[in-house]
Amino acid sequence: MQGRLIVLEGIDGSGKSTQYGLLVRRLEMEGREFRRVGFPRYDCSSSALVRAYLAGDFGSAPGDVNPYAASTFYAVDRYASFRTDWGRFYDGGGLVLCDRWTTSNACHQGAKLPAEQRGPFLDWLAEFEYGLLGLPRPDRVIYLDVAIKDAVDRLERRGGEDIHERDRDYLAACLDAGRFAAAHYGWIVVSAGDRTPEAIHGDIYRAVLDIL
Repeated sequence: MQGRLIVLEGIDGSGKSTQYGLLVRRLEMEGREFRRVGFPRYDCSSSALVRAYLAGDFGSAPGDVNPYAASTFYAVDRYASFRTDWGRFYDGGGLVLCDRWTTSNACHQGAKLPAEQRGPFLDWLAEFEYGLLGLPRPDRVIYLDVAIKDAVDRLERRGGEDIHERDRDYLAACLDAGRFAAAHYGWIVVSAGDRTPEAIHGDIYRAVLDIL
């Protein structure tokens, strides 16, 4: 009996963490049984290459590591998480709420490619993670769309930037790649612009209610 996987996705500064927390609290208040997972798992050994990459050990700019190589760093962390943590719960029919998934490679690594190469990359990514690695495909992906200025403002208030967050041109490319991926894969797009967190949450909740 296969479970259900709901993913919240968005570029850095999209307000995704806030919305993930609101959805978690809503499901807890409703007494629903579910597991929460988030990526990358910085406190786990499986994210060692991710941490090295984001710290700039392989180059000071995101483009110093090609999107296919960087995607494998993140995929290893997801594979380890699924196999050692929540895979049995999911395979038994459980509901899993995920803060980032393969979807993040689509946005952050797809941003490194020109538009005409993004489609083939997204097809490769799906075959690699869902086909070859055997990771579950999401039942629903909610993509938070945001103006680049709003995302930058949030990041500046938050501080503690990695090589992705420091590069504003790259952040804008991630937004473009995320919108491309949303159309390519058929994600649900929720506007996370100049609206209250509660209004955004309402849209997200309604978008997933039928599979809870």
